[in-house]
Amino acid sequence: MRAVLNGTVLAESDETVVVEGNHYFPPGSVNREYFTPTDHTTRCPWKGDASYYDITVDGQTSSNAAWYYPAPKEKAAQIRDHVAFYGVVDVS
Repeated sequence: MRAVLNGTVLAESDETVVVEGNHYFPPGSVNREYFTPTDHTTRCPWKGDASYYDITVDGQTSSNAAWYYPAPKEKAAQIRDHVAFYGVVDVS
């Protein structure tokens, strides 16, 4: 699987974890140079609290376009620190 924004590969892995239709990329597969942590968070009743990243490619920033669970609940432990992406990023 690859996550691509404006022709730039943000993450690539054969070992993503699929949860609720989203591919979560292992931490080591993510090209961190494009990511900036944000203060935005959301809460999922069964996964826990998600943290977000802005993604900047070629000077254009997509706000809160990626998320991860730094301390997921037990049922979602397999996605700890894995990164998933919103619709502006092509995941295929």
